[in-house]
Amino acid sequence: MLRTGDMHPDTLSRRTVAFVNIAHALDHFVLLIYPTAVIAIAAERGLDYGALIGLATGAFVAFGLFSLPMGWLSKRLGRRNLLAAFFGGCGVACLGISMTATETGFAVWLFMLGVFSAIYHPIGGAMLVTHARQLGRDLGWNGVWGNLGAASASGVTAVVAATLGWQAAFAVPGLVCLAVGAAFLALVPEDGEGNAQRKGSAGVIPVSRPMVLMGIFALAIIAGGMTFNVTTISLPKVIDERLGLALPLALTGSLATVVFVFGALMQLAMGRMVDRFSLPSIFVGISILQPMGLGLAAMTTGVPMLAGLVMAMAAIYGQVVVNDAMVARYVPAEHRATAFSVRYFLGFTTSGFAVPLIALLHGQGGFAVVLAATAAFGAAIFLCSISFLMVAQPRLNAGNVAAE
Repeated sequence: MLRTGDMHPDTLSRRTVAFVNIAHALDHFVLLIYPTAVIAIAAERGLDYGALIGLATGAFVAFGLFSLPMGWLSKRLGRRNLLAAFFGGCGVACLGISMTATETGFAVWLFMLGVFSAIYHPIGGAMLVTHARQLGRDLGWNGVWGNLGAASASGVTAVVAATLGWQAAFAVPGLVCLAVGAAFLALVPEDGEGNAQRKGSAGVIPVSRPMVLMGIFALAIIAGGMTFNVTTISLPKVIDERLGLALPLALTGSLATVVFVFGALMQLAMGRMVDRFSLPSIFVGISILQPMGLGLAAMTTGVPMLAGLVMAMAAIYGQVVVNDAMVARYVPAEHRATAFSVRYFLGFTTSGFAVPLIALLHGQGGFAVVLAATAAFGAAIFLCSISFLMVAQPRLNAGNVAAE
């Protein structure tokens, strides 16, 4: 095991950012195994999709609910130790799901997966901002890693489930999580000071009405949590039902992966824009694409539907980078872990109800209704972005304050 004094701070920062990126990919991957695997489980056991997808409700509620105390825990246990718990807990939960044989077992282990998955975003976000060399660029690449995890979940799960069975689709990622966690403990000995503290690379933007701005941002996060989770959870089944072609599970999952890849490309673009342009202006530009894409997907089928999903997914994942940059630029360093905890608590706890909402609306009118409702949440985000732009004016006679 490495000791703190054995490692140069720049080396520690590079390793920390690398593992934070890998963790982001695994976080989204493991949470999105079930929405694809459930298609195979339903076919194997002759059960209804709506009933089975509802078992994941606890996972997504826990994903948001348990993010709230992570800022508090990080001050007592250390961010590095909590990220290690993320790797280990997700690995054990995935192995537990692979060995379950009952609906109750699915619900319990999926809930545990949500609990440990909740660690990543508040802790990983704070670690990334601390160790980032160039904020926008590193946030963009971190977003790409998370998006690639989400993108590959559908395709990899579909292929593994079709060839080795759905149990292997959980067991293999579980073992990967445990192996990466062991490497993280061995190669990253401590939290470290980070690049931002040494170089003053990030700055807090002072505003005249911070509480109003915070309220607008909170509403946008809640609405964004709904669009994010409804779209990512239902995407494989949307393609399965509305493409108009009878495709095997592996090909359906692969198409879902292609849609997610466009989100990764948008995150790279957003990372570059964050370093060059005003955050409120970027917020307005990216948010208008969500209701446009989701509305197009709701009203069409086939290739136009896929085009709408691509537009929506690009906007949804681009928004993630913008949101994280806002926390980094508007919140002082000493409060960032707590701010990230609240940000993901609001987004993911509220959006935990996306699963029963999908089941309810799908039963009422299929995915046309699901997508139309999601487009309404997207419109709410756009309205919040306009309000944010109007309110987020720098405080007069105040220069930027060093964040670190």
